Amino acid sequence: MAKQFDSLTDDHRSIIAAQQMFFTGTAAREGRVNISPKGMDCLRVLSDNRVIWLSVTGSGNETAGHLADSPRMTLMFVSFDTRPMILRLYGTARAVYPHDSAWADLIGHFPPLPGTRQIYDMQVEMVQTSCGYAVPFYEHTGPRDTLKTWAEGKGDAGVHAYWAEKNQHTINGLPTGILSANADTQDA
Repeated sequence: MAKQFDSLTDDHRSIIAAQQMFFTGTAAREGRVNISPKGMDCLRVLSDNRVIWLSVTGSGNETAGHLADSPRMTLMFVSFDTRPMILRLYGTARAVYPHDSAWADLIGHFPPLPGTRQIYDMQVEMVQTSCGYAVPFYEHTGPRDTLKTWAEGKGDAGVHAYWAEKNQHTINGLPTGILSANADTQDA
């Protein structure tokens, strides 16, 4: 059944690479736990203990607010095809913004996506696999382009206005830092 590892193996990397989506989990010291599905081409394994993923504008910005309060993060990958498998990465993470010195080195790992907010840089402390025997089969029929189309239609100014309205605080009222962290890109 469940097995734990200190770092990612080649098999773990192949499981991650085969998935079309993953789930993120974060929580501040108090308040609600956030679990969010992620798609698009937004995750990279940089080493056996380091994963980054690109965050684009969404209806909320829970992860940024949670990590500012408590850096814990879990990523979960679920195989919905022939191999039953659930893979979890446990660790700590930080948000990297366009003005941060690490941004230039990290952003090149991803294709350009409109509405990019931040990159999450995760140090993996434990990897866990479990059977996934009860996970149903699902077939991937293709990506959605709705978010990309929405962000392109808004343009940079419209996306920044959306951040001001919807992405400044978590649902528990914690600040996400989105406007101050991306202030240098608002005039670009």
